Amino acid sequence: MKKILYAILLIQIIVGCDIQDKSSSSSTKNIQEYKLWYQQPSKIWDEALPVGNGRLGAMVFGGVYKERIQLNEESLWAGKRFNTNNPDALSALPEIRKLIFEGKIKEAYELGNKSLLGTPPRFRSYQTLGDIYLSFDSVSVFSDYQRELILNTGISRTVFTVNGVTYTREVFASAPDNVIAVHISADKPGSITTKIELTRQQDAVVVAANNQLILEGQIIDETDIEKGPGGPHTKFAAKLLAINTGGELSNDSSTLQVDNADELTILFTATTDYNLDSLNFDRGINPLSLCNEILSNAESKSFNQIKEAHTVEHQALFNRVEIDLGKNHLAALPTDVRLDSVKQGSEDPALIALYFQYGRYLLMGSSRVPGILPANLQGIWNEHINAPWNSDYHTNINLQMNYWPAEVCNLSETVDPLVNIVDKWREPGRETAKVMYGCNGWMMHHATDIFGKTVPNADMRWGMSPLSGVWMTFPLWRHYEFTLDEEYLRNQAYPIMKEAMDFVSDFLVEKDGYLVTNPTMSPENAYILEGKDYPCQLTYAATIDNQTLVVHINNCILASEILGVDEDLRDKWKDILMKIPPVRVGADSTIMEWVEDYNEWEPGHRHMSHLLGLHPLSQITPETPDLFEAAKHTIEKRLKHGGGHTGWSRAWMINFFARFQEPDIAYEHVQALLCKSTQSNLFDSHPPFQIDGNFGGTAGIAEMLLQSHNGAIDLLPALPGAWPNGKVIGLCARGGFVVDMEWKDGKIVRARILSKKGGKAHIKYDGKAKVIDTKENKEYFITE
Repeated sequence: MKKILYAILLIQIIVGCDIQDKSSSSSTKNIQEYKLWYQQPSKIWDEALPVGNGRLGAMVFGGVYKERIQLNEESLWAGKRFNTNNPDALSALPEIRKLIFEGKIKEAYELGNKSLLGTPPRFRSYQTLGDIYLSFDSVSVFSDYQRELILNTGISRTVFTVNGVTYTREVFASAPDNVIAVHISADKPGSITTKIELTRQQDAVVVAANNQLILEGQIIDETDIEKGPGGPHTKFAAKLLAINTGGELSNDSSTLQVDNADELTILFTATTDYNLDSLNFDRGINPLSLCNEILSNAESKSFNQIKEAHTVEHQALFNRVEIDLGKNHLAALPTDVRLDSVKQGSEDPALIALYFQYGRYLLMGSSRVPGILPANLQGIWNEHINAPWNSDYHTNINLQMNYWPAEVCNLSETVDPLVNIVDKWREPGRETAKVMYGCNGWMMHHATDIFGKTVPNADMRWGMSPLSGVWMTFPLWRHYEFTLDEEYLRNQAYPIMKEAMDFVSDFLVEKDGYLVTNPTMSPENAYILEGKDYPCQLTYAATIDNQTLVVHINNCILASEILGVDEDLRDKWKDILMKIPPVRVGADSTIMEWVEDYNEWEPGHRHMSHLLGLHPLSQITPETPDLFEAAKHTIEKRLKHGGGHTGWSRAWMINFFARFQEPDIAYEHVQALLCKSTQSNLFDSHPPFQIDGNFGGTAGIAEMLLQSHNGAIDLLPALPGAWPNGKVIGLCARGGFVVDMEWKDGKIVRARILSKKGGKAHIKYDGKAKVIDTKENKEYFITE
């Protein structure tokens, strides 16, 4: 006899237990190990293994004779804060709007590039901090080599044997102690001899003092008409402390030498004089003094104490979620061999589970305390002085995608740095709204940096996205949906949302009875005007804008009702809502991307912005059957012409087909993401490396297993035939629920729902629907 959810089944509940303990298994007992491992050192950066604590990042190469550990500090950016608002924008805006309404797109584009782009139009890059090099004295043949990254502990380990001595190196980034720790041991005393170097290719000087290497520098930018004024900008410092057991330690002017040690511990930290509150460097901050303070605290502890504190803190986050999608013979092979096997046509569900957990690991490593900044295009890991796309914050899908897995994958804390910087971006965003558009509120465009650039960037073809600030409120609202934290909503999210709505209210203009955006575009696609032979980007009332506006206005209305504030504004917002153009279907049965049914310049474009309403929003659902069917045709057309060809775009496809509840097609795109857009260290490849694909892929796998966007908790909504048996522990659903599931032959055999906040839970599973009144901190079960 089948048992269903009911409130009497509370025998296993310990009333008053801490919610955090009950939301997942945070102890190490019986936790599955998730590990990337290899039988050879990495030859290039894209093969190295990442560690990070939210503020510091490192890429570990695992070299035998010469180890490279490439380093990052989250706030080491070129550039500075300065006014980039175009003084000609407000006077040119009416003419640009008129030209767009008249279909004179080329003329509007030319005028916009003169008067709406930022002055200057571009900004500078997030930069590498430098490298630690460890040069060993042996050139003998090595054997029994293995390097690995254990996701459960956040520790990278390299083991090999040379001349009968087995060496072990461990590297991790400790959040509790705010350091990167390196530990080298050998199974025979006196076997460790190495030279230690700390280097940076420019703008820094390194000196040795006793057992320390001290790096101090300042970014010196050259004046660039495209990027802005040059000069001495961000100051930074790094400090390395070497602690040997046995043997001798000596130094020259800039290196350390360790001879015949039994063990060696290296503690490293770095800081800059960046101040988030001012969105700029702050000469009142002394980076070297901060490094000294951090290392002074850390060096008072043993390596084992630092490692233990790191492991406990790391596992408290990581072990909240477990996933088992099934196993096969490939699970015993090195990670790169498994990936190559998948690329040759094999199926490896355990590799997909590893990929899922890797996405969680990367988000933990690039967006949490002690860090203060959100994950950028490369998370926190970047070896370049001038990175691809500046390793910046693209706010026309990429930054948003970075946070798709945060809530559902039980890493809600990782959203905090994003909330904080969006709040800070409001200040320059107010100036841009006022100076360039004559509007109240705050806004931003499609790309920015840590100094708060909110103007159109690079070119009108890419930069004219006036609702990017509104779009950035969606992960903030989603954080509330999952946590139901009214204090957060009142004090953090709602003020940002409301002020973005102030901009919307002033920016929209009337056209044919509607309120529309103008100028705007559909990122980053182009259409063809009838009779023209060139691509056009600028438009008014782009479909993405209309979808964004409807959701944002409804979010603001609902938030104000929850908080009991701004009743007068609600009526105004409802009036605006009624005048937003609807989403329409074109002659080819696809969702129209623009205000007119134009032909696309690039039918297989990587962006699918007009399907934002399908995912991550929830306007296009089975309850809107015409749009739902049109969305399917839209994706079919995109794929037919080569769409989904970049890593993040393919990841979006997984989420789309999960929402369609077409599990086997969603699975095909998971396979395609691994085959076409994943490097041997499981980094996503745009190409080159871009971390949003990792995060979007992880979110997509979660979306296949659990959905809660449409008022119900849907268990296994898109479970593919390739995962007939499995389990997942610790996924989260909107409304403050934590969900564990075990399934066999594609059917739920056991599910546990923890209600953190109480309230009604609408549960869907195996074709059934149940509604229960849950109590705060209570568990409910489904069994076969």
